[in-house]
Amino acid sequence: MHRLIRTIDTLTRLTGNTVCWFALIMVIATCAVVALRYLFSMPSVALQESVMYLHAALFMLGAAYTWQQGGHVRVDIFYRTFSPRGQALVDRGGILLLVLPLCFFLLWVSWEYVGNAWAIGEKSQEASGLPFVYLLKSLILLMPLLVILQALAELLRTFVKDPEGERHHG
Repeated sequence: MHRLIRTIDTLTRLTGNTVCWFALIMVIATCAVVALRYLFSMPSVALQESVMYLHAALFMLGAAYTWQQGGHVRVDIFYRTFSPRGQALVDRGGILLLVLPLCFFLLWVSWEYVGNAWAIGEKSQEASGLPFVYLLKSLILLMPLLVILQALAELLRTFVKDPEGERHHG
């Protein structure tokens, strides 16, 4: 179990460490959009859309990493007073009753939507926009899959001591 937890944590960390660079790229691209538009009178729809794509990717691909790092909002008024066993029970309940059902629901309701985008090779509605909207929509499926993997790691972590000596609170 420790090995599986470590493997999932490594994948999540790698994903998070990769997508965090999207924020910097977004800033640079936004500056370029403004400069092209207002200094050179050369607006770029594709560049503007790339900022939106990066923004979506940052949030959707970073959700599991944010959870792993304890960055999601949680109400700790009672939780922090619980024993480690009580905290583990709350974590298990949250994962099994909230996180996993929500992720599976997202997969279920978005499968056809994403499939249709791929089937038609969906492109931007703008003539000079990006030609691969279907890739962006694929993130709608990838996000719950990454969260499901992290949920598995967090669930297993409630049963065993964290292989890195720390217990992440999911």
